[in-house]
Amino acid sequence: MSAVLRAEHLVRRLSGEVPVTLVDDVSLEIDRGQFVSIAGPSGSGKSSLLYLLGLLDVPTAGAVWLDGEETAHLSDDQLAQRRLEKLGFVFQFHFLLAEFTALQNVMLPIKRLGRLGETDAQARARLLLDQLGLGAHASRYPHQLSGGERQRVAVARALANDPLVVLADEPTGNLDSASSAKVQGILRGLAHDLGKTVVAVTHDPVFAANADRRIAIVDGRIDPRAVA
Repeated sequence: MSAVLRAEHLVRRLSGEVPVTLVDDVSLEIDRGQFVSIAGPSGSGKSSLLYLLGLLDVPTAGAVWLDGEETAHLSDDQLAQRRLEKLGFVFQFHFLLAEFTALQNVMLPIKRLGRLGETDAQARARLLLDQLGLGAHASRYPHQLSGGERQRVAVARALANDPLVVLADEPTGNLDSASSAKVQGILRGLAHDLGKTVVAVTHDPVFAANADRRIAIVDGRIDPRAVA
């Protein structure tokens, strides 16, 4: 295995009269095909770290490598392109567009990347929904889906452009236990069956413990005593 994500001495600090450090000197490597959990209490900096790894935020210091490429020198447009090509995101709140069907929501990143025509984009989106057990719901709108179904549509959208890495921020935080278990199983399968790298932030100790590797964050730092 080779590292698909690497961070060296990451710092994220909010300036102000009293500066606030969200991420404090974090270095790590995450290999291809790993299912990694980032766990910690509320306010520990775990989501801030995920946003840095996902190129959604810019570090105050340190650097992130994605698929061997150091990203600090990239422009905003280049960072957006790397996210579109190589990263997929699943959030606690699914952020599906209410006016679009499940199929249309999954097609959005495919169309934005622009590598597939309309017919192929639709076929790709349908395939992903089928694989996640939602083929019969492709024409439904988000309000017509359960919470677990909406989150599975969000997973399909994250996979739309066949990313190297899927980053999930509290993906089961708003789900009941049955839906949570289903989403956890899907994320695990992405790593174990499809070879995707999956990095999931969670406050759920059971979810965290079921990952291949667990990273604990305390006060913006990795706690070496709690890394498995």
